[in-house]
Amino acid sequence: MFIAMNRFRVAKGSEADFEQVWLSRDSHLDEVPGFVEFHLLRGPEAEDHTLFVSYTVWQSRAAFEAWTKSEAFRAAHQRAGDTKPLYLGPPQFEGFEVRQTVGLGTANQAR
Repeated sequence: MFIAMNRFRVAKGSEADFEQVWLSRDSHLDEVPGFVEFHLLRGPEAEDHTLFVSYTVWQSRAAFEAWTKSEAFRAAHQRAGDTKPLYLGPPQFEGFEVRQTVGLGTANQAR
């Protein structure tokens, strides 16, 4: 599995608007082979921003990379520039290959 995360530093006072953008958009993720799940995470507050993370789980890095080149990706991000005033700087991407999963119904699985 592969986890893709984008960190957003959302300007103080813009948190509700930022969340609404994500809650109301059509991500098109359900159309993409290899997509497993998505989470929007709200994190700690700093003096000038609140940290948010978009977190997606993919069956593989190849599935994620195919998504980034797809028509569904372009459709999901076509209005991304409209939200720039809500956050400080560009999002910071981080990608991770899953090496171990522990959870309900799973044994201690190494990959």
